Amino acid sequence: MSVAKSFVSALVGIALSEGFIRTIEDPINHYAPGLDGSAYEGVRIKDVLQMSSGARWNEDYSDSESEIFRLSEATSATGSFANFMASMPRETEPGTRCMYNSADTQALGMLIAGATGSSLTEYMQAKLYAPLGMESPGYWITDSVGCEMAYAGLLMTARDFAKLGELYRNHGSWQGQQLVPAAYVEASVQADGPHVQPGGPIVGDHVFGPGYGYQWWLPAGDLGDYSAIGVYNQYIYVDPNRDTVIVKLSANPAYGTTTREEDNKDLENLSALRAISQHCAS
Repeated sequence: MSVAKSFVSALVGIALSEGFIRTIEDPINHYAPGLDGSAYEGVRIKDVLQMSSGARWNEDYSDSESEIFRLSEATSATGSFANFMASMPRETEPGTRCMYNSADTQALGMLIAGATGSSLTEYMQAKLYAPLGMESPGYWITDSVGCEMAYAGLLMTARDFAKLGELYRNHGSWQGQQLVPAAYVEASVQADGPHVQPGGPIVGDHVFGPGYGYQWWLPAGDLGDYSAIGVYNQYIYVDPNRDTVIVKLSANPAYGTTTREEDNKDLENLSALRAISQHCAS
């Protein structure tokens, strides 16, 4: 699910290094004209990376009228991600509030396709999947016209998911080749504003404990670790200080049915992953 978001972020970094994107200070719609007239018009790429676009969003998985449900309907027989994205309204000033918003990542997918002239699948195959030597076939879920579900639709094995974590643990380098710029990797796992600090990001109708980088979660406690997190308790957890990468795939059926930690188990899982990392390093 949303572990895919961190792959999309990596591809943005690669597109920057190749000159397809001039700077993340640029408005995202300069590269993705399909976002003209939407909530994303004039919004910095950086603010979209940090889930701070200002677009209206409801991530309530138990509400059939929420934006996350309507976005998911784009995968129906006649659905279109592009049509949904063009209709997104603005709610807050960009760069002032971190509201977890899957449409932000869908916008980043449009950015990559528009900037590079390649589909998300093609660009990822060439820039990540092949260079990382992925061991199994991978797939993107698409809409009726073949546009990828950038925010959650990446199907891969645990071992292959782990390679992204290992790539980031090594500052974007893989077997001597710099795939993602080291400076971009470093910036991706830092909370550089008050709205993205731990205790700032909002998920659904509640504050979520970790901070947020460029599509990576930053657990509280300033231990230098970070994680891709997908709904139902899926993780790529990276602890550079202990040379550890852990992938957890799971399907917690209670996730999102309430805002209670005892159902969602986000902090419990992060605590467990930290404990495993600490034990393995001891």
